[in-house]
Amino acid sequence: MIVSLLYQLTRQLLSVPAVLLRRDTAKDAELLVLRHENAVLRRQITGQVRYEPADRFWFAALSSILPRRRWHDLVPVQPATILAWHRRLIARKWDYSTRRRTRGRPPTHLAIKKLALRLAHENPRWGHRRIQGELIGLGHRIAASTVWEILNSAGIDPAPRRAGPTWKQFLASQAHGVIAADFFHIDTALGKRLYALVFLEHGTRRLHIAGVTEHPTQDWTTQQARNLTTDISARLSALRFLLRDHDTKYSAAFDAVLRAEDMDILTSAPQAPKMNAHCERIIRTLRSEVCDHVLILNEAHARKVLAEYQRHYNRHRPHQAREQRPPERHQQPDQADEANARALLRTRVLNGLINEYRYAA
Repeated sequence: MIVSLLYQLTRQLLSVPAVLLRRDTAKDAELLVLRHENAVLRRQITGQVRYEPADRFWFAALSSILPRRRWHDLVPVQPATILAWHRRLIARKWDYSTRRRTRGRPPTHLAIKKLALRLAHENPRWGHRRIQGELIGLGHRIAASTVWEILNSAGIDPAPRRAGPTWKQFLASQAHGVIAADFFHIDTALGKRLYALVFLEHGTRRLHIAGVTEHPTQDWTTQQARNLTTDISARLSALRFLLRDHDTKYSAAFDAVLRAEDMDILTSAPQAPKMNAHCERIIRTLRSEVCDHVLILNEAHARKVLAEYQRHYNRHRPHQAREQRPPERHQQPDQADEANARALLRTRVLNGLINEYRYAA
């Protein structure tokens, strides 16, 4: 705007002598144009001639004094170029783009955008207004329309109920109410195949090896269900679901024992072991840490080995899902002193196949 006012003032000053002494003023203007053109050429000896904004300003102002028939001889550019410069200078007076950028709603900080996206990913049922309310509760003053734009730009539907929970979120929310069951086999030293029934509580990762038998009939499986409900009677109220596959070893009587404890039976799809992934993982652990390294002689030996490992698994073995705590430990131990301040004791499990370590009291 300042350039435009200066341009208008220059034109007015140059037009005053033009009115009084039109002929002499035109000659003076011609001289001024030629002198400025020489100055531009001296400034750039070689290469293409480039006009700076001040040069354009000066030529556009002097062009109003010169007769149009003399433009072609004196002014080093085309008349259309002079008129374009003039239009550009006048247009700047009415250009409000700079003022628009300095007014209005301030831009949203990147940290707030990341926080809004995090809330959307971690809470898929929240809409943009619910996220706005949470942000305001955290001390960030932000409009609902701004949250809508942030989510929409990131390709996230701003409306609530964008999608259901993932399998990981669903299982984590239901973990404390789920207990899973599965069979695995053990081959003895003489080639006889034994079957063990395993129960695993999802929430605490507590392991229950119900029994071992050579002939897992439906009656035997039902009896193991009764034994389980007796052993964990104190925690049955927290369990709501039993997850199992379609094995024929499970009978209607087996399900009835658990339904009597207000538990629902969930069955995984055929040939879909990942739907019972926790049990599949504990069976792999049993094989890699015990069964693949011990020659099982008979059923009694298998029960003894599995019972000893069950005690180690529930009381000592760390679990990543529980912040490296065993299933039966609710808190981490206190921070240890210097490593050599107390004696380190070792407990051999399964005749030294597995070791447990603890500091002496």
